[in-house]
Amino acid sequence: MHPRAGGVQRRQLGEQRGHGVADGRELVAVEAGRRWAAEGIAANAVMPGGIRTGLQRHQEENLTPEIKAIFDTYPWKTVEQGAATSVLLAASPLVEGVTGRYFEDCNEAEPTTDPEAHEGIRPFALDPTAAARLWDISLKMLTR
Repeated sequence: MHPRAGGVQRRQLGEQRGHGVADGRELVAVEAGRRWAAEGIAANAVMPGGIRTGLQRHQEENLTPEIKAIFDTYPWKTVEQGAATSVLLAASPLVEGVTGRYFEDCNEAEPTTDPEAHEGIRPFALDPTAAARLWDISLKMLTR
């Protein structure tokens, strides 16, 4: 996305990707939720967390000692723990009709403005005006 596309700022969308902030997936969930709710279609964004799988073996050999220390002490989730939030949203009657939200650790994320937060969601990531703009820009890009 262009950094100034339709007023949606790239620095907002990717400041700390995956750590309590936002990228485009939250805004897409907000707009898809608005557009499709009447049809009974739910659209939510999910943060599964860091899941320790065999994929990391390809990264470990290229890590600096500082990053390796973080990597080794990171609170990794199992595959089952990482899948739990997605399964909840896909199958639980507890979230029936809930749409346009952001979930982490089997709960809807709380809004936060704390720049040090690694959990929660920034309010701008749930902004319906920005979500509609991103949706419209994306459609225009796809139809070029």
